[in-house]
Amino acid sequence: MQISRNKIEELRGLLETPHRIVLLAHTNPDGDAVGSSLAWCEILQRHGHHVTCVVPNRYPYYLDFMPSIDSMVVYKGDSEGRAEEAVRHADIIFCLDFHTMSRLEGLSSLIDENQHAKRVLIDHHLDPVEDFDLMLSYPEASSTCYLVALLVEQMYGAEHITKSMAENLFVGMMTDTGNFAFSSVTPDVFRMVSVLAATGISIPDIHVNVYNSFTEGRARLFGHVINRKMKIFHNGTVAHMSLTADELRRFWFQQGDSEGFVNYPLTIKKMKMSAMFTEHSDFIRVSLRSRGDIDVNLFAQRYFNGGGHRNAAGGKSFMTMEDTIKHYEACVKEYAREGLL
Repeated sequence: MQISRNKIEELRGLLETPHRIVLLAHTNPDGDAVGSSLAWCEILQRHGHHVTCVVPNRYPYYLDFMPSIDSMVVYKGDSEGRAEEAVRHADIIFCLDFHTMSRLEGLSSLIDENQHAKRVLIDHHLDPVEDFDLMLSYPEASSTCYLVALLVEQMYGAEHITKSMAENLFVGMMTDTGNFAFSSVTPDVFRMVSVLAATGISIPDIHVNVYNSFTEGRARLFGHVINRKMKIFHNGTVAHMSLTADELRRFWFQQGDSEGFVNYPLTIKKMKMSAMFTEHSDFIRVSLRSRGDIDVNLFAQRYFNGGGHRNAAGGKSFMTMEDTIKHYEACVKEYAREGLL
């Protein structure tokens, strides 16, 4: 995959002299959001820029091993006001792994106050809806980490990818492709993996840290969800699961514990689409996954004011859990009647 030469030159011009830069990732930051931010931060710092990475809320605990992750400023609970100070004085604001300011929740108002900063998008989600001074938007890319790796390679040369950058980039590439199993994986993704591996990273150790470092509570929560909360319907082709706030408390829920649950029904033969509903204080988070040609990005846009990718998307519901599930089941029937399922 080749990033537009014109856009690379435009980005190079923006970064020609040292600037105060803020890197933003989305709410509930995952491996791709965190990894792309940390890797892009490192290359920018090495070229003389003052860079601050900001996330709206805390990343999952199983990402704590990632190099330099302690340098990220978590806006929620930032009593020192570091995020606000950095955003207010930023010359350039990079938005990584999200395509709409609504993914920043409370942080979005801070961004609006800074009218002089250039805004740059580096992302792989469909249909960006904001105005950016420079958009590096490639929905065909398997992950934002893959895009950042390409940017570094095409702007500075692959030899500028350090071991710490490679570790962070690999986390995002691995997690956003389902451990390199999704249809978005191309031969060039594996070429880039070889570039990262050549820096000396330990792929087995990264895999263990991401996938085999959960808490006992998470394991018991998963068993509860699969045994008690998974409903399969529509002739065995659609599933949904749900977790209420009470259930999350009962199993000592920590940020990231439910990551990946929505994928599990897709291991069942004939399954085409899966949904996970997780209750928060003022809304229900909706996660959607699908196989093949089933477009959950369209489903999320139409029924849950959300979006994402063709086979992985999400949204929100402001109804009760019971009404959200009823709404989902009715929408599945309508989607099927239209021949979309």
